[in-house]
Amino acid sequence: MNRLIVCLLLACGLNSHAQAPLDTRPVVGVAAFTCDGDEKYSGLVTEKVVEMLTNTKRFQVVDRTSRDKIKAELELQKSEEFIDSENLVEQDIAVGAEKMITGHINKIPVYAIKNANGTIKGYKGSVSFQMKVVDVATGLSTEAASFDGKASQLMLSPESAVTQAMQSLQGELEEYFRKNFPVKGKIIKILSEKKGKAATILVNAGQRQGIREGDRFTVSFVETIEGEPYPQEIGEVEVEKLSGETFSECKVPSDIGEKIKSMFIANTELQCSLIIK
Repeated sequence: MNRLIVCLLLACGLNSHAQAPLDTRPVVGVAAFTCDGDEKYSGLVTEKVVEMLTNTKRFQVVDRTSRDKIKAELELQKSEEFIDSENLVEQDIAVGAEKMITGHINKIPVYAIKNANGTIKGYKGSVSFQMKVVDVATGLSTEAASFDGKASQLMLSPESAVTQAMQSLQGELEEYFRKNFPVKGKIIKILSEKKGKAATILVNAGQRQGIREGDRFTVSFVETIEGEPYPQEIGEVEVEKLSGETFSECKVPSDIGEKIKSMFIANTELQCSLIIK
């Protein structure tokens, strides 16, 4: 009886694991930032970037700390750990990054503020760095973007002063991620029609992915030619309303409404790519 129970439990566990949904979010690595001069607090900058990237919930984030960033990543992905990899995120299992974020810290000034008697009252700090995104497969990178954090308030430790200076950059960093990692989704439902044409559609990308009302998507369908995907643009739609965290209701122009409806009914996958202004 005990052996039967153990077998049933194992079978249930294997079945549960097999049915676990595949995480299809892009895999992004963050390399340890290099630094001019004292590197004492440089790790805090890297950690904060990893934290902010993770908090967007749009990516599988991998912390890479090798100095020889791109070469090491390419060599890592040639190893046996990546054979037949499905980019699954599991503890203690390496994950192949598609994109790498690299950075260089220009300065991290941290000052001890003293009382009249010479004792330390607290610390203030700021941070200035550059960051770029590298495509691991091609080695091509974006132009370096500069970030200058505001001076922190008086804090109890140097580390907390640097952390607060990084926190002041949260909005800028979120916009940087939004522009450099364009959101993609697909049409999953026709919400309304007008004169037999699609008038409002539902796209599976929303607030969690940084979508805002007034944003626009390019709608395309993908044809396979000689085994390769060949995307063909249909037109643009505009986000009218955010629905929950992961959906957008979009207005469809009349001139493409009929085509979107007919292709959707035919179960053609209609892809949506966020247009970055």
